[in-house]
Amino acid sequence: MKAVRIHKPGGLEELKYEDAPDPVPGPGEALVRVRACALNHLDLNRRATGFSGAFKQPHILGSDIAGEVVALGEGVSGVKVGDPVVVAPGMGCGRCADCLAGNENLCMGYRIVGAFPGIDGGYAELVKVPAASLLPKPARLSYEEAGSLPVTFLTAWHMVMARGALKPGETVLIHAVGAGVGIASLQIAKLVGATAIVTAGSDEKLAKARALGADHTVNYKTADFVQEVRRITDKRGVDMVVDTVGLGVLEKSLPLVVGGGRVVACGGTAGRQVPLDLAPLYYRSVSIIGSNMGSRSELMHLLGLFQAGKLKPVVHKTLPLREAPEAHRILEERQNFGKVVLVP
Repeated sequence: MKAVRIHKPGGLEELKYEDAPDPVPGPGEALVRVRACALNHLDLNRRATGFSGAFKQPHILGSDIAGEVVALGEGVSGVKVGDPVVVAPGMGCGRCADCLAGNENLCMGYRIVGAFPGIDGGYAELVKVPAASLLPKPARLSYEEAGSLPVTFLTAWHMVMARGALKPGETVLIHAVGAGVGIASLQIAKLVGATAIVTAGSDEKLAKARALGADHTVNYKTADFVQEVRRITDKRGVDMVVDTVGLGVLEKSLPLVVGGGRVVACGGTAGRQVPLDLAPLYYRSVSIIGSNMGSRSELMHLLGLFQAGKLKPVVHKTLPLREAPEAHRILEERQNFGKVVLVP
């Protein structure tokens, strides 16, 4: 098969389009013909840093995968060859209390397809995954659309709903709305019935956010988002902040949260070491809540919302697999509004 592999950590030049062995599914596994694989910032991180600085073998990135089943390993049931599927990107050990309770995202052995050593992802014509990770592709979505949603929408749903418990009528501040998690968080907030204030670094991205339902928009490059949020809310503040940026954003957002409110964080694209004034935490009972990706059951629920037309994938650009370096460049330079998708 053709694949884009990394032989060592580094820049865009390390993404090598080349021949690779076809994977063979073992017991409990399935082989999927990849029809679309979307990028995430996790891909950029793994490409640049590797796994503890080294690759023991060539590695294939890609956690967001949609395709069709072409072969099954021994003992697989509930899925058949030819089924159009979406791959749930996260997997646990399957044996611990968290996994048995359906919370595999809390498993100490939690891993993500394409993002851990020895677990190749979707930058390829074929990918081998646990059959339990396969979920039916919503019929109304193209493969490119279906492949654009698992990581970001599952992350956003778990942040906004499971961890943040956003309620109708609340006000939420969503940072970096042009990125995948920001777009998903905006749609989920509007589905709940909340007021959404969003930030981005360009007026073009903010216009697209308004088309998705954003109530208020702030260009953080031309305005102070702290002052703007205070103005928009008449100094009240917001009930929740959704932050994937970290340094320079989280610490400035904390004073904007109302008493009893919360900041939900799932990343630190600008930096993970954040200086904090702890006063808002104890004077106003504000919570900072960490969040990762959700469970397979949450993804199944999301796929139902997509099939019902209540949520919408946003694809910025589709590129052939051999152009993976260009796809990484678009993401690195933050040119995208929505997902960049590779098609083998």
